Amino acid sequence: MDEVVAPSGRWRGEARGEVAVFRGIRYARAERFGAPEPVPPPEGVYDATRRSAIAPQLPGRLESVMGRADPLEQSEDCLAVTVTAPVAAEPGGRPVLVWLHGGAYLAGSGQWNLYDAVRFVGETGVVVVSVSYRLGVLGYLRAPGVSAGNLGLLDQIAALRWVRDHIAEFGGDPERVTVAGQSAGGQSVVALLGIATARSLFAGAVVQSAPFGIGFHSHRRAERVGAMFLAELDADPRTASLPELLAAQGRTVRRCAGPGAVNSAPPFLPVADAGPLPDEHAWREAVRTGATGLPVLLGCTAEEVRAFYGGPHPVFGRLRRLPVLGARLDSAAQRLVGRKAFEDGLFRFAGELADAGARVYCYRMGQLHPDNPYGACHCIDLPLLFADGDTWRAAPMLAPLTPAEIDELGVGIRGYWGEFAREGRIADTGWTPYRPASPFVRHLP
Repeated sequence: MDEVVAPSGRWRGEARGEVAVFRGIRYARAERFGAPEPVPPPEGVYDATRRSAIAPQLPGRLESVMGRADPLEQSEDCLAVTVTAPVAAEPGGRPVLVWLHGGAYLAGSGQWNLYDAVRFVGETGVVVVSVSYRLGVLGYLRAPGVSAGNLGLLDQIAALRWVRDHIAEFGGDPERVTVAGQSAGGQSVVALLGIATARSLFAGAVVQSAPFGIGFHSHRRAERVGAMFLAELDADPRTASLPELLAAQGRTVRRCAGPGAVNSAPPFLPVADAGPLPDEHAWREAVRTGATGLPVLLGCTAEEVRAFYGGPHPVFGRLRRLPVLGARLDSAAQRLVGRKAFEDGLFRFAGELADAGARVYCYRMGQLHPDNPYGACHCIDLPLLFADGDTWRAAPMLAPLTPAEIDELGVGIRGYWGEFAREGRIADTGWTPYRPASPFVRHLP
């Protein structure tokens, strides 16, 4: 491993050709169910060559579709970022993309190898910051006397503050920060658009496959899920062990999914009118107020729910096996659920942003190979941004594509996302901004 020191001289990372990677940098610390607190900068040169522990979690529900990340230690002390930057970046000179991972608020990490951004940074010159934040009950439980919820959102805001204060040390410009996320991370970006303390920390937004049809929890719904979890735990959540917390969380998730696991909505979500997130009316007003001149890249995949229902699902699998009309009924049902859970709300939100003065670009991601049974499913966009050699080779949703073919399909996507982070716009004359009167949606890749 070749070591490299950040322009500030304070961080030692790994050189990957013309790109430097700095891993496991703590941006905050937090007690269980406590707000994140900033950590002082390191004395001397900080060794940022190793991945840090990730948020406590059970295996993600989409591992059978997108593959499994390399295993990492789990710990409540998980508030860390990975910074990937051009080796030649001068202090404060490059645009920044802050990445918020998905995973239904239950799984994932900015430390995952699946989100390694070496290729993206090498091709675009953009500094990428991948954020880890608290998940599940440790990040989104709402239970009176225990937690008000939204701790994961507070973590994300703390990470954005760290970027403001420190990214120039890695070559990034704190005035040119684009916050981006996919799935739960995309919904987090949507939430941040209406939080005044967060909105001043970024200049652009990328929202990928956010579940607009699910929305934020109400107090009532969040507390009902919280009560269900506490009943499953049957112990004090403030002192219970991590295995006990995760086991009770898993049982709660299965109960919320219902018979046949038809309900795929995450049970732990941002809660409206709690902590930093305003109530819906105030949030919408804040989004409109902050939309003037805001560049937003917003989109989904063409067949989002095939990731959830396209495999051996107990209900949809049985529906597909019905004679004559089974496949057709399955396809129609999945299209309906996909529209309600993702597309309808997404494009409605795009129109609201455009009406309020934002510069909005919309896309729909299509299938990558006609022989793959998952088609253009949820998460199919991720390897096009972050594939690095064999990283995504084992992803069932990509078969039978080779790593070289995946890389080639992603060149244009990385180019668009990089241009958007650098310029706040897309210069391609074939991709015009979205307006309610002219709702153009670019089909990718």
